[in-house]
Amino acid sequence: MTSPFDEVRDRRHSDSCKWRQYDEDVLPLWVADMDFPSPEPVVRALRRRVEHGIFGYGEEPSALREDIIAHLARRFHWAVDPAALVLLPGVVTGVNLACCAFGAPGASVLVQPPVYPPILEAPSNAGLQRVDAPLTADAAGRYHVGPEAFEAAITPQTRLFLLCNPHNPVGRVFTPRELGQMAEACLRNGLQICSDEIHCDLLLGDATHTPIAALDPEIAKHTVTLMAPSKTYNIAGLGFAFAVVSDPTLRARFRAAGKGLVPGVNLMGMVAAQAAFAEGGGWLAECLDYLEGNQRFLAAFVRDAMPGVRMHPPEGTHLAWLDCRSAGLTGNPEAFFLKTARVALNDGASFGPGGAGFVRLNFACPRAVLAQALERMAQALNGHKGQPPAD
Repeated sequence: MTSPFDEVRDRRHSDSCKWRQYDEDVLPLWVADMDFPSPEPVVRALRRRVEHGIFGYGEEPSALREDIIAHLARRFHWAVDPAALVLLPGVVTGVNLACCAFGAPGASVLVQPPVYPPILEAPSNAGLQRVDAPLTADAAGRYHVGPEAFEAAITPQTRLFLLCNPHNPVGRVFTPRELGQMAEACLRNGLQICSDEIHCDLLLGDATHTPIAALDPEIAKHTVTLMAPSKTYNIAGLGFAFAVVSDPTLRARFRAAGKGLVPGVNLMGMVAAQAAFAEGGGWLAECLDYLEGNQRFLAAFVRDAMPGVRMHPPEGTHLAWLDCRSAGLTGNPEAFFLKTARVALNDGASFGPGGAGFVRLNFACPRAVLAQALERMAQALNGHKGQPPAD
């Protein structure tokens, strides 16, 4: 039985960054957007707003905060005060604002590589130092937080911890116990927490997401939580995100950091977000079911047809972290697959320490496209002669 998510739509001849970055013979499985149409209620709401025909300065839809709060309660059993919400044009903006708000000259920021490159870059954008507390992988390729190593990485100059959960690129959805250990270490050492939870709705299998700020009111008092409908409903191009900051003093500092610099939220982004949170639940359930099928297909294919490549199935996100270090490749695996298989992936080295020898693969696409890309990659591996890829 076919799924509406099986439909292959032409994005190469649209304004898609994902599909226009490379030559036309390349299959792009890199940047983290989906090749699925957004939910019909979102499209319908946008169409209705466009037909109005006037696009002056706008205010947020009257039900937007109510629908966000209902979504957080429904999916995470998290009760949030409407006043705690700060609307933003993007989660990356929020990460950088946190560095500006809570840093100081000579201060440092704690991160957990390998991690999403904008998180690696945010401290230096604010003139701060970066301190790494790397995640470690077990024999099966599942990543873990070492509580002792995490706290040992904190210095007297560390002011902020940038958490990514669900984690991009390794796919972990951290448990309440892991989150509690990290949060307690931060509180003991006087750190604020900024938690990028943009993939929190994209949970696979039996995974459940706990916002770190939902663990305890004292943790919430020191936390900025960043979320967005952009990954969940494939509306990243519309520029809408939000922060949850329960403490008024922390919220004021966070807002002040962007004063005069951060623009208001895009009108169409607010319209799309309100429709997604209010009416997108059915679409999301179908999407997650399809992504789980893609994940199973990908895991079986890697195991059976890609010698030397390992993958621990992600617990969240639609991103797979492929370990190519035992595949016998000479040079960079991302460059190898681009040159030899004509498949575009993300270079693991760009995710910081621990990323070299890996690639990140986005499996949020019709299964036929995924299968074609994987066949190309398998053929490239099987025909590999140990020659380095061309620059």
